[in-house]
Amino acid sequence: MGGDEGDLAVVDARRSLPGRGAWVHPDLQCLELAERRRALPRALHSGPLDTSPVRRHLEDRSGRPSA
Repeated sequence: MGGDEGDLAVVDARRSLPGRGAWVHPDLQCLELAERRRALPRALHSGPLDTSPVRRHLEDRSGRPSA
């Protein structure tokens, strides 16, 4: 997906999707830190990145929404 909204990050729990990937510690605080540091777009060599699918996945795992 391109455009102003950026690319969409996806969770690859099976580690089988083609293309570049980035490992994120399965903790919402770690994701938030990576977002603040813009670490994921740098690791993935991409522009703006929508990490909402990753956030939802981590919230589902933890059973609680982020603040």
